[in-house]
Amino acid sequence: MQRMAMVIGIKPEHIPEYKRLHADTWPEILRGITDCNIRNYSIYLKEPENLLFGYWEYHGADFDADAAKMAADPKTQEWWDICMPMQEPLDTRKEGEWWAMMEEVFHHD
Repeated sequence: MQRMAMVIGIKPEHIPEYKRLHADTWPEILRGITDCNIRNYSIYLKEPENLLFGYWEYHGADFDADAAKMAADPKTQEWWDICMPMQEPLDTRKEGEWWAMMEEVFHHD
C-alpha cells in the first residue's frame, strides 16, 4: 500500500458547488476510483486560503497504469470537465500535474 497526497487551489465562488458535487458523487466515479485500486480517499478544504488537500491509499501494482485507466474513462472525463474549471492549480506544480503531488514527511500508525 502506498499513501499519496495532493493539493490544488479552488476558486472561492465555486466552493459551495464543489461541496455539493462531492456530497453526492456519481456512482460511476466512486466505482472507477475503487476499480483503479484507490482506497480511503478523502478531500479536505482549507479556507480562507481556498486549498483542497486530497489523500488516498493506493493498493495496486502500477499507479501510472491505473491513473491512465481512470483518465481514459468517459464518465471520469465528464466529471473532470465539471470540476476542473472550479480549481486553480498551483504555479509551483510539476510539469504535467493538475493537482500538485505532495511528499510524505511523517507518518504514525
